[in-house]
Amino acid sequence: MSETEQPVFTIEKLYVKDLSLELPNAPQIFLDREQPGIEVGLQSAANGLGDGVFEVVLTATVTARIGEKTQYLVEAGQAGIFQIRNVPDEEIEPVLAIACPNILFPYLREAVSDTITRAGFLPVLLAPVNFEALYRQRLEQQAQQQAGEVPIQ
Repeated sequence: MSETEQPVFTIEKLYVKDLSLELPNAPQIFLDREQPGIEVGLQSAANGLGDGVFEVVLTATVTARIGEKTQYLVEAGQAGIFQIRNVPDEEIEPVLAIACPNILFPYLREAVSDTITRAGFLPVLLAPVNFEALYRQRLEQQAQQQAGEVPIQ
């Protein structure tokens, strides 16, 4: 393999693509001393920007509720532009679904925690995520769905 054919993986840019905070029941919610229930949702998406350049966005949605009342809702999308070249096509999807989210996650975690703290609440630290396990789980679900659609002969 010549030097021009070596695999290339570089981070071109890391940035917060989307950040929103809602406090629908403020200021009354600050008087409630009950511990909220916290729900966390996480998803990632990748877009090809052309010529071996991809944008990956890792999004977290954190909702805190006390009973039926929402204390806060934070949604943060941490994005990165990655250059991926000279990688076999079958290996690009795992890079986009595992390696890129692993790079973005610490930045997303900080953005979420900082936003919640600035809103006047105790910080929420997102637990570590095994993106490889999530990717494999998604592949298994897709395989099961496809197997379920194939008629039995």
